[in-house]
Amino acid sequence: MKLRLLLLPLLLTAIPALAGLPFDTVFRGRDRFDQLVQLASEENWRTLPIGERLCTVGRAQVGTPYRSYTLEIDDHIEAPSVDLNGLDCWTFFETSLAFARMLDEPPQGWTPQTMLHYVELDRYRNGHCTGQYLSRLHYLEDWLYDNQRRGLMKDMTREFGGVRVPHQADEMTEGWREYRYLRNNPSLLSPLREMEERVQDMPLYEIPKYRVPRVEARMQDGDIICIVSREDGLYSTAHVGMAYRDDLGTLHFMHASSIYGRVVIDDRLSDYLDRHPTDAGIMVARPLR
Repeated sequence: MKLRLLLLPLLLTAIPALAGLPFDTVFRGRDRFDQLVQLASEENWRTLPIGERLCTVGRAQVGTPYRSYTLEIDDHIEAPSVDLNGLDCWTFFETSLAFARMLDEPPQGWTPQTMLHYVELDRYRNGHCTGQYLSRLHYLEDWLYDNQRRGLMKDMTREFGGVRVPHQADEMTEGWREYRYLRNNPSLLSPLREMEERVQDMPLYEIPKYRVPRVEARMQDGDIICIVSREDGLYSTAHVGMAYRDDLGTLHFMHASSIYGRVVIDDRLSDYLDRHPTDAGIMVARPLR
C-alpha cells in the first residue's frame, strides 16, 4: 500500500490529460462523481470483491443517458477521459471498472485524477497513453488480450465452452469518417489498418449463443460480456456490457443501450441474445483486480 501511495502522484502527473488538454475536457460529470463517492463511502463498496464492486458501480449508473463517440474528445491529442453525464457501451463498463478499482486507494485518493489513472490503466496498450490515437485499445478482443497479459483480466471464454470462429476487424477503417480523430488525421488510416490486421490475425473465440443458457450459472456479477456478431460468415466484436444476477438468480445483461437511450438492466442474457439475430455469441472477461 505504501509503495502504491508513493507511485500514484507520479503516475497522475504522467497522464497526458493533465499535460495536454483542459481538465473539463477530459473529466465531465463531477457532480455525478461526487454522488458515487458518497454512495461508495456510505455503503462501504470497497469491501466487496472486485466483480461485485464493479457490478454495484454499474447498477448505480443505471438510467445514465446513452451518448455515442464519447471517447472522441479532441481533433489530435489522445488522452484518458471520463464523461459520467453520458455513456456508450464501452465507457459504461470502463468507467465503472475504473471507479471500482479506485476504491482500493485510501479515501483521500478517491479523486477524478485517480479515476483517470485507472481509466488509462485499462484503456491503453500496456496501460499507458502516449498521447497518440493508436495507443488506445480500439477492439474488445485486443483489449481483453492486453489486459489479460497484464494480469488484470481473465478470459473465461474457452473455459465456458468457447469455439474458434473466423475473425474480422475492420469497422474503424470502413467507417473512419465517424471518428473525429480519423477525420482530422487521415494519415492514421494506414497504421490503423495495420493494427486491425494484427487484431484480425488473433484467434477469436466465442461461446455460441445456443450454449449461453447452460453457462449462465457459472458467470458472476461483474463479468464483462462482449457480444460477438456474425455477418457474411465472419465474426467481430460488436457490443459490451456486464453480468448482473438478480435476487431470483437470473443473470441479466446490464449495458448502455442505444435502443433504450440509457444504461439499463436488460433481459436475461440468453434472452437478450435471442432478440438480436446477428448476435452470434459472447466472450466473457472476469476482472481479477
